[in-house]
Amino acid sequence: ISDAEFCISQDEEQLDLKQETDTLMEIPTYEEKENSEADKERDPQNREQRILRDCKECGKSFGYFSQLKFHMRFHTKEKKRFSCKDCDISFCHISHLKRHMRTHTGEKPFSCKGCDKSFSRIYSLKTHMRSHTGEKPFSCKGCDKRFSRIYSLKAHMRTHTGEKPFSCKECDASFRDVSNLKRHMRIHTGEKPFSCTECDKRFGQISGLKIHMRTHTREKPFSCKECDKSFSQGSHLNSHMRIHTGENLFSCAECYISFSRISYLKRHMRTHTDLDNIVFSLAMFLR
Repeated sequence: ISDAEFCISQDEEQLDLKQETDTLMEIPTYEEKENSEADKERDPQNREQRILRDCKECGKSFGYFSQLKFHMRFHTKEKKRFSCKDCDISFCHISHLKRHMRTHTGEKPFSCKGCDKSFSRIYSLKTHMRSHTGEKPFSCKGCDKRFSRIYSLKAHMRTHTGEKPFSCKECDASFRDVSNLKRHMRIHTGEKPFSCTECDKRFGQISGLKIHMRTHTREKPFSCKECDKSFSQGSHLNSHMRIHTGENLFSCAECYISFSRISYLKRHMRTHTDLDNIVFSLAMFLR
């Protein structure tokens, strides 16, 4: 794996971890004494019965009641005895502090046997393993779609309800999930956390970095089935395909001629602008 690919993979994991944390703040440790309801929840026969349970204090969602109950401790006045020496965060349990410390040390003790990825939390590894097994335990009751992660299901459910609870404070844009809001906020802040290892360019989204990396690798993964041309971006292939299909999406409002690309339309529009200027100049001359 190249250095560039490794950096992109690391960035993706950090984004993935942030998204997972936004929805599932804390997962019960095995030090907890399991109650009868938790035993029922772990029963394979009851896995299909999972429903989303929302915290009334912060809106976070959980697949199991035991997870919600455990999470609620973070809203109570329970004393947090274990403090991090590197930052000001405190925890109720030593196991949580140890897990948190990995964010400072970078330690990732949980490795995937199917690929070379490693994780700082066992839960993240278990979630990642579904990308190999294809397991999708979270199903939508409104359609037949299934998901490997609970936050993906909750975000999908909003496509049915139309709910967009995450609003931008800088403009009137709203989003179905917090990760999209965070990406959007970079438009306002100008933050570009993803940097190219080959040159000094930086990007606000990892997808932009991936596309840019192809200028260095010369990779063109999008191939035309009608001819032998290939492209580095899917949008370029879509534009090219209109040559074969004859589809013209961009129409001139002045004369109704259509074009397959907006650049062609813009170039065409100059003919109207130039003509208007000529007519105007001639009228002024004849006065």
